[in-house]
Amino acid sequence: MYPTKILSFYKMPQSKSILIMHTEKETGESLAKKRNLFQSDQAISISVNGILRDFFDQFNQTDTVQIFSFEDEEGKKVFWHSSAHVLAQAVTRLWPNALPTIGPPITSGFYYDFDNLSLTPEDFPKIEEEVKKIAQANYQPQKITFQTKEEALRFFQNNPYKIEIIHDLPNDMPVTGYQQGEFVDLCKGPHISHLNKIESFKILKTSSAYWKGYPQNKLLTRIYGISFPKEVLMKEYLNFLEEVKKRDHKVLGSQLNLFFFAEEAPGMPFIQPNGMYIWDQILQFWRELHHQQFYQEIKTPIMLDQSVWEKSGHWENYHSNMYTCRVDHRTYAIKPMNCPGAMLTFLSKKHSYRDLPLRLTEIGLVHRNELSGSLTGLFRVRAFHQDDAHIFVKEEDIKEEILKILHLCEKIYAPFNLRHHIELSTKPEKNAVGTKEDWDLSTDILQQTLLEYGRPYTINQGDGAFYGPKIDIHIEDNLHRTWQSATIQLDQSMPKKFKLTYADKDQSIKIPWVIHRALFGSFERFLAIIIENYCGKFPLWLNPMSIRIFCVADRHESKALEIQREIEKLSIPVQIDNSSKSMAKKIRFAQMDKVNYMIIIGDTEVSHSTISLRSRDSKQQKTLSLQEFLDGISQEYMNRSLSSYF
Repeated sequence: MYPTKILSFYKMPQSKSILIMHTEKETGESLAKKRNLFQSDQAISISVNGILRDFFDQFNQTDTVQIFSFEDEEGKKVFWHSSAHVLAQAVTRLWPNALPTIGPPITSGFYYDFDNLSLTPEDFPKIEEEVKKIAQANYQPQKITFQTKEEALRFFQNNPYKIEIIHDLPNDMPVTGYQQGEFVDLCKGPHISHLNKIESFKILKTSSAYWKGYPQNKLLTRIYGISFPKEVLMKEYLNFLEEVKKRDHKVLGSQLNLFFFAEEAPGMPFIQPNGMYIWDQILQFWRELHHQQFYQEIKTPIMLDQSVWEKSGHWENYHSNMYTCRVDHRTYAIKPMNCPGAMLTFLSKKHSYRDLPLRLTEIGLVHRNELSGSLTGLFRVRAFHQDDAHIFVKEEDIKEEILKILHLCEKIYAPFNLRHHIELSTKPEKNAVGTKEDWDLSTDILQQTLLEYGRPYTINQGDGAFYGPKIDIHIEDNLHRTWQSATIQLDQSMPKKFKLTYADKDQSIKIPWVIHRALFGSFERFLAIIIENYCGKFPLWLNPMSIRIFCVADRHESKALEIQREIEKLSIPVQIDNSSKSMAKKIRFAQMDKVNYMIIIGDTEVSHSTISLRSRDSKQQKTLSLQEFLDGISQEYMNRSLSSYF
């Protein structure tokens, strides 16, 4: 046995992967044994020179090998993809006429789509039992490489979906599959080494899904599942799902009268008065920060002529997601993005270097033709408002402007108790506009800026906007879920397309750069995030039902009205519950409405000029003067505090 050498490498703190430079020909399986990686959550996947491979592949001398555990994203991806194959094997054992199509890993778990299959939740246990048998049989997934496309087509001749996938593959790409027991699936891999690593498996739900996501295609049965290498991880996940269920923004949005959807406008939310109160509070905070940074707010038309979208590149690269109409023999598109309107605003007057950086911001209503199956509450809608800004800037000022935006992000997320991390997205492989030189320069500027900013970031290869690279900011909520929120995009393509210019110091005419940026991203989506982040228990400054006053008897109503007027002077929402319900019921309904503070007024309070106060998360009542209460809530409200004063 030859010695192995462990190299230092950079990974996120939670990673349990092991990086090895080995010095003999061997396999991932033998390397894992040498390192005593025998636990079910260890040695889940392996990469060779940065490419994921199977554990039984042989490696050449001097190859760099990295072994991933289940705690690594690379481990989860392979583990859940292998679990999807096990699910398909179990289903086809139980329903031999079912046609498996595709089964990818997703953010949490996996799914598999089937044709000719109808299921109910009562079928879940028998599928899970069959999965258990397959895992206990401990098959080792074996890779199959077909000699030709024709051989693969003959093998899958009874499955039109696999045939379509094979036809779509490039001619120079080998066609591969994987076999475990009697089951063979078309797949490029890789897979876990042994199926008995799957110790816990659960089907979460079923739904319908169109083949390839297109409504004109066949409707399939989609089965969602989750699996883990240890039972304790499944228990933790199911507890997490229960907490997620309690925080579901769709349920809370209805319960708290924040928003609703109607069949008359699918994917287009109706924001109710309570929701608008939160919206306006966020918008007021947003405007305060932007005025401090010398942004100028604009408003641009919701619909623009086709020629504008052709010029911007959206018509060629984004047309399928746009709503169009004909007016006066001309074709118009409802804007899916605010960028062209900002370009036309810049064009409306002449500019010199003294005007730059010019920071134009807009709360723009945009529409995108999302597939109906992808719509998810406020998280994925067809109509939403972006807190957009377009900053027209000289090249030498780009770094400073982006640094200002990054620091502005810190301020804007702080009152919501949202942590964030940064991702740099580079040039897409397809549908990118601009020259390679433009992309290289833009990407280099963003990288240098992030290095100067000093916070760690990851690179998301190929996920940039079609007109330029971008910095994406992902926020983390109280359940440690992450959501893509802010985006900062650097663009020198659109200014050229719209022929934007400014006069420099020497009177030469130059083209500005444009920084596209949104901090909340989508107001609707951000509203969903904070609903779930707070579980509907909004801090005082955001809550449309902040304070409720209860009268013990009708004779106390005049005192309650006096208190209400004093609180309203602070611009804090307050209601009086003078219903005939018992005090216990009034308190219970206030707790269901997530009211921050409950004030009880009776004979004692009237005679002593005090109030009895109960906070949302306490069963204890305290007695204090009205002025003490007003001073406390004023401070809590004005500071946009996350915690209660009382």
